[in-house]
Amino acid sequence: MDQVLQGITKAFSVEIMDIALYQYLGALVAILAGFILKKIADFALKKVSKKAKDSKYAIDDVLVTALEKPLGWAIIAGAIYVATLIIELPVEPVNFKRFAAAAMNGAIAVLIIWFGTRLLDGACLVWQEKASASDSRLDDQLVPIVRRTGKVFLILIGAVLVLQNLGYSVSSLLAGLGIGGAAVALASKDTVANLFGSIVIFLDRPFLVGDWIEMGGIEGTVEDVSLRTTRVRTFANSLITVPNAQFTTGSINNWSKMKKRRIKMSVGLTYDTTADQMQAAVEKIRTLLREDENILNDFFLVNFDTFGPSSLDIFIYCFTVTTNWGEYLEARQQLLLKIMRAMQEMGLSFAFPSQSVYVESLPGEPEAMQGQRPQ
Repeated sequence: MDQVLQGITKAFSVEIMDIALYQYLGALVAILAGFILKKIADFALKKVSKKAKDSKYAIDDVLVTALEKPLGWAIIAGAIYVATLIIELPVEPVNFKRFAAAAMNGAIAVLIIWFGTRLLDGACLVWQEKASASDSRLDDQLVPIVRRTGKVFLILIGAVLVLQNLGYSVSSLLAGLGIGGAAVALASKDTVANLFGSIVIFLDRPFLVGDWIEMGGIEGTVEDVSLRTTRVRTFANSLITVPNAQFTTGSINNWSKMKKRRIKMSVGLTYDTTADQMQAAVEKIRTLLREDENILNDFFLVNFDTFGPSSLDIFIYCFTVTTNWGEYLEARQQLLLKIMRAMQEMGLSFAFPSQSVYVESLPGEPEAMQGQRPQ
């Protein structure tokens, strides 16, 4: 029996590339154990996830979802690192052991950042659902900005940690950036301006996502506001990307902020309309505006305005209750039809452009006809 054990021990002590066979087997067992633990962790997280969904709190569901993939890969990375310790990597002529430790630290940093971004996405998704249910649209606009800013911040931190663990001097890198700071600042001035533009949009709130705006020849509905640009969907259904810096220097017309919508027009009657008929027509239109439920009655103007080139013009100035474009057009149409019917009932006619031409004489016209022409 002792000879058998000695034989087994001797067999497992055989070295391949200066590493004993039992070390290879130990490393293999460690990696297999890692995959088994990963399966167990995945199974456990699924069970926990079901209970988290039944919970009245959303944060536990977000936390479990964020952990699902990073935790499994963290177990695998840990198992691989344990395997490298069992094998006892050489330190000469190349320090593989130190490299494995640095790689492990870098992997941990990447996994933590991955977990952080997934956690941020889940939290922002819950926030987005609550924001959609609220009356305010400020949080709808704030959610994507926080998500993008948070991801950029986490990725930058992760990159610094990975470089640090790989042996690069982050302080030297930052010093180098300080030397070239002027060039970087000059090259990134537009980016900085756009960043400040996004801050202005968030603080001053000249518009929100979903608003109908007009600025510098651009008109449409705001679809998205990011750190650098704002996307506007035009009424031709094209998508325009506007740098946020433009919103700090140009004027913005926010049509969605209208409290009421204006109707401004003139109605021209023919010149055979008498003064009494004109006064009656003006009063009739005023009555129509007072009785129209689609027109605001707090302020409107109806007056005989001017003697036009071919018509007697009545000036009409009022506001609709609605600011919706389709409803506004319908209210305007109904008002015009009421005015047409009212003028027809009063026996009045709408004027159209016309000219009267008076001829002094025609070539070859007999004198007898000249005497018959009206003077």
